[in-house]
Amino acid sequence: MITGAHTVIYSRDPDADRAFFRDVLKLNHVDSGDGWLVFSVPAAELAVHPSDTNDVHEFYLICDHIQDFVAELKTKKVPCSPIQEERWGSLVKMTLPGGGRLGVYQPKHLRP
Repeated sequence: MITGAHTVIYSRDPDADRAFFRDVLKLNHVDSGDGWLVFSVPAAELAVHPSDTNDVHEFYLICDHIQDFVAELKTKKVPCSPIQEERWGSLVKMTLPGGGRLGVYQPKHLRP
């Protein structure tokens, strides 16, 4: 029935952010026309959290070793927040070239 998921990140500088996902994170991609890159992301999970509001969604990337990930980003001059230890994982927020921030975490929870 469901064959995948399509995630959208809105950006003030989409070309710079696309280049970041292509060149820095080295995500596989296709050009769907006129330089509009669509990226492949690794296996994904979906969790539903309680909220007083609908239509609020979050997107995080997952890594195996947060310390190594942050160290590699620093060599590429990518700004990152300090690592936060949460009950569910070790979290860092990296700043994309377009100015947006994206969370990356090393999970402490079981994964499907």
